Amino acid sequence: MISMTGYGYKEYQDQELSLSVEIRSYNNRFLEISVFLPSYLSALESAVRDYIASRCRRGKVELYIRLKERNTDISVSVNQAAVRAYGEAAGILARTLEIDEKPTLGLLLGLEGVLEIEKKRDDERYWALIEPVLRDAAEQFDAARTREGKHTEEDILSHIAVLESSTELIRSHAPALENSIRENLRCRFAELLGNQIDENRVLAETAVLLMKYTISEEISRLASHLEEFRAELTRNPSPGKKLDFLCQEINREINTIGSKTPVLEVSRAVVSMKDALENVREQLRNVE
Repeated sequence: MISMTGYGYKEYQDQELSLSVEIRSYNNRFLEISVFLPSYLSALESAVRDYIASRCRRGKVELYIRLKERNTDISVSVNQAAVRAYGEAAGILARTLEIDEKPTLGLLLGLEGVLEIEKKRDDERYWALIEPVLRDAAEQFDAARTREGKHTEEDILSHIAVLESSTELIRSHAPALENSIRENLRCRFAELLGNQIDENRVLAETAVLLMKYTISEEISRLASHLEEFRAELTRNPSPGKKLDFLCQEINREINTIGSKTPVLEVSRAVVSMKDALENVREQLRNVE
């Protein structure tokens, strides 16, 4: 079992650059990946996204890549059209205000668009730098999710054990429930008819009530769902969606049992089961 909550961080430094990769994830119904990286690395976003998608099935994942280079290879050019436009605008402004002043070089350099700075890109070189750091951060990230998933699984299994023991308790009271239905029906007939009880009528009415109130089928289905729950935990590395569906089925059987039986011990067991199941469902919200 793997948790949807995890964290991984790795950094690399040498004389030329400083690079860090940070991965965070939270629970989410579907897989949602957000990648944050410098604009000049935008061509690598798809590769980074695919790498994370290969390791995660569900969850909201945020990945941050921060890169600082000490010797940046850039080219700077002057936008002559922008310079002329600023110069013409400055001349109009000076004539309007009737002042004799020309724009200085310092002023022009501070204006937007005068200088065009382009960072020379080498996507293969950057990916060669980023990929091993990303891999190390992802391994930390996976280890954290696995560790958290193990704790979650242990907690879930403890609540499943409560559901299983309660199911067996209810099973042990099922015959008493059926006997109670028979005896109550016989008493009602006796009150109405005295000693003139028609045994065939009693048996027929008992059969009808047993069909309506017996919980043997619900117990069997509940036990089957719990068995399937454990099996899914064992065979499926990402069982979150299937287990959530099984919880819905388990809840349906528990509610039916609770509505059918007046036996006090069974009612108490139903309350205990609902509490255990709610804890399971709460934990499953964070399972991949």
